[in-house]
Amino acid sequence: MNKMLKLTAVIEREGDGFVSTCPELDVVSQGMTVEEARLNLVEAVEGFLEVASSSEVKRRLKTETYVMPIMPMMPHSTSTGSAGTHLEHG
Repeated sequence: MNKMLKLTAVIEREGDGFVSTCPELDVVSQGMTVEEARLNLVEAVEGFLEVASSSEVKRRLKTETYVMPIMPMMPHSTSTGSAGTHLEHG
């Protein structure tokens, strides 16, 4: 019987599309929309799990991954974009 894993998808805009990463397995995919990037990542992770040896999965699988906000101080000469992630140097 197949076991369902609960993993993380980190999806970021890159150019005209989106890059999706599963940090627990270091698997990356992409898509033109957030949903397409997510679905492609699921497919990539499933493909990896089908072909990788159990020792490779065990070596790569991180059992604790935390996604949380951080609040670093910005230098006065740097400002953020509207989403707070794009930096413009002025």
